[in-house]
Amino acid sequence: MFKIEVQNIVASVILGNSFDLDEIVELLDGSEYEPEKFRGVIYKLREKEFRTSVLIFGSGKMVCTGAKREEQIYKTVDYLKTILEENNIEVLEQPDIEIQNIVATTDLEDRLNLSSIAISLGLERTEYEPEQFPGLVYRMSDPKLVMLFFGSGKVVCTGGKNIGDIERGINIVYKELTKTGFILEKNT
Repeated sequence: MFKIEVQNIVASVILGNSFDLDEIVELLDGSEYEPEKFRGVIYKLREKEFRTSVLIFGSGKMVCTGAKREEQIYKTVDYLKTILEENNIEVLEQPDIEIQNIVATTDLEDRLNLSSIAISLGLERTEYEPEQFPGLVYRMSDPKLVMLFFGSGKVVCTGGKNIGDIERGINIVYKELTKTGFILEKNT
């Protein structure tokens, strides 16, 4: 129905049991490690197939961010796993990868009256203070998402664990807003 564009996927990864971060920063060209500022290695993969950033911790855990497709997360983990294995650093055979958050955007293609929508969606689940922030914050419970609505019709959706949650959430809100007459139903 609507074009949903993923802007960022954040995943947590358990790659090993423990890492010597001084050793890892030497292996990864362009990585940064300043333990007095941040207790992890920061590594940005700029190659076209990745375009991700990772934080690698001494515990063997890692956070991967910046992906726009889930496959980028898996490619990033495989790439790092290969480098570490080739340098005799022990890693898990099957790293534990868990998507923590997907941020996506869409356009409802209609102007939105945010004050009316706050009432329609329920004041207990919305925050709208236009003097503080130009968007309406809506906290959906099923699926568990946070949506930011803007008067232009643009929507930012965060908190999804998979794209299906985001699609379902946007469709639920769209149906609610068309039912109450706050947006006109589109011919699809």
